[in-house]
Amino acid sequence: MDIYPGQIVYSTAGRDKGKYFIVIERINDEYVYLSDGDIRRIENPKKKKSKHLRTVGKDVEQLVDKLKNQQKITNAEIRKCLAAYAVELQQHKQESYSRS
Repeated sequence: MDIYPGQIVYSTAGRDKGKYFIVIERINDEYVYLSDGDIRRIENPKKKKSKHLRTVGKDVEQLVDKLKNQQKITNAEIRKCLAAYAVELQQHKQESYSRS
């Protein structure tokens, strides 16, 4: 599982099971720092084992670029990106439901 900064991930274990986060930093092969811009803000990211995360196959280009260039990311940007992904996910579910 290749997890990298700027990627949207889904928690599969722990108290935050079922929540979406953005990877802020990869500590090593086992751990990453996550933020959702709300409860887990960028100033206090969550440290989580990579094996308890599932990638959703989507990354946020603007955040990937900022993280690579070590630019500042705001909590509002993170919330906005996760909200946009939630809308996209909901539309996809509705399309799948209307096809069947």
